[in-house]
Amino acid sequence: MQTSDYPLREVPASARKGLLSTSVVLLGFTFFTATMWAGGSLGQAFPIGQLLWIVLLGNLLLGAYAAALGYIACKSGLNAVLMGRFCFGEKGSKLSDFILGFTQIGWYAWGTATIAVVLVRTTGMQEWMEIPLMVLFGFGFCITAMIGYRGMDWLSRVAVPAMMVFILLSLAAGLVDVGGFAGLARQTPSESMNVAAAVTVIIGTFISGGTQATNWSRFAKSPRVAVIATLLAFLVGNGLMVLTGALGAMIYQQADIVDVLIAQGFVSIAVLMLFLNIWTTQDNTIYNFAVAGCNLVRTDRRRTVTVAGAAIGTVLAVGGMYHYLIPFLVLLGTFIPPMGGVIMADFWLKHRGRYPALIDANLPAFDRRGLTAYAIGAAAAYFSPLLPPLVGVLMAALSYALLLRVGQPAPVNRLSSSTEHSVSH
Repeated sequence: MQTSDYPLREVPASARKGLLSTSVVLLGFTFFTATMWAGGSLGQAFPIGQLLWIVLLGNLLLGAYAAALGYIACKSGLNAVLMGRFCFGEKGSKLSDFILGFTQIGWYAWGTATIAVVLVRTTGMQEWMEIPLMVLFGFGFCITAMIGYRGMDWLSRVAVPAMMVFILLSLAAGLVDVGGFAGLARQTPSESMNVAAAVTVIIGTFISGGTQATNWSRFAKSPRVAVIATLLAFLVGNGLMVLTGALGAMIYQQADIVDVLIAQGFVSIAVLMLFLNIWTTQDNTIYNFAVAGCNLVRTDRRRTVTVAGAAIGTVLAVGGMYHYLIPFLVLLGTFIPPMGGVIMADFWLKHRGRYPALIDANLPAFDRRGLTAYAIGAAAAYFSPLLPPLVGVLMAALSYALLLRVGQPAPVNRLSSSTEHSVSH
């Protein structure tokens, strides 16, 4: 724990990571149980042929959004909450800190409750053990996040390959049980859902993660590494999670890979999968909360904020956060994506693809244009009947572009071209 992971400044060139390191950390983040549950709703609503292209389309759109932000993060060395200072202002950026931090602590509470409840159910423990287990896992899962990027890298290098093997084993067994691809083709939907709603489910489930994946893509050695690693995580990793949940629902009427593995007779593997799946997402989630919290109160004591977040998440888990997943997904899909839209428009249109050094920037307390554009994007997403996350991103970006033409831009110190705080191709 010798480094604080630069919560209030750019990641220097000396701390940048290669493709393998960046990819496994991001893949560990996207291997998430809730994504499989979302996939399960799709598996009950579409035949296999239509399902495959819907999963591909939804994850292409999600991956493109996350990769665009990943490119900016690598070029600037900043994460989403620090980028928010340039488009929302020094004090205005606290809005994004609060929203991003709140959603991540909610996910942490949900994951902490999930592993305790599932473990008790799977192993036959007494029900009263749920709360002690929530406390144990609530603080235990934050250890790798306290270490920082290196801790999550170590865990992911072991966990990601293992989970890939478990998932492929389960899928192979499922194909045998259903009678191969011909058997899958004979499966008929039991629920109804239109394509737009299905794509919205895929995007909305993890677009919060796509926005905050900048916490790790900013460590990439080059923008190319950042884009490839992000696409691998959100197209391949998240896509595999959606597909696994969909096929589990089709074949076993169970979306969660843990339940499917148990149904297939792989009980020990199911318990190990549960631990690895939840842990690799939990440490990323509480890390996200910590960096948002550091920017909110302007402290570089990231490890202290991490433990405080774990405590809050544990209290919420014990208090029943487990039961509020669906409203939480709706909240994430509505109010977070417009931030990414404003950030992208600000980086390319106002700053011409290069931020000044954060320490030298002369930023207003509140950037009214950025905040107004965010509000417009969030309102558009909330009221949109079609693809709310994408509508929110596009409306926020378009609104910001139009507002930039009104009046003079907010004062920002521009450094000479000789000063470079980003990593180029």
